[in-house]
Amino acid sequence: MTADEEQPRVWVGDQVHDTDADREGIVTDVKSGTYILRPLHTHWAGTWTAPSDENLTLTLSREERLKRRREHGW
Repeated sequence: MTADEEQPRVWVGDQVHDTDADREGIVTDVKSGTYILRPLHTHWAGTWTAPSDENLTLTLSREERLKRRREHGW
């Protein structure tokens, strides 16, 4: 990534709210600019896509999610 390129607002592992789908999820992958999301409480069922991060709002970063998981023993 060059200095002129903007970093994505959200990335794999981040918890986000998708305003288009009106649901909360975890970003599991990014392929050719399309974001793959899964529901918060399942790892495989019900995935959906967002064409960009434009309508994705970060609710909890990957780092914070992992920190909370360690603290609570989830």
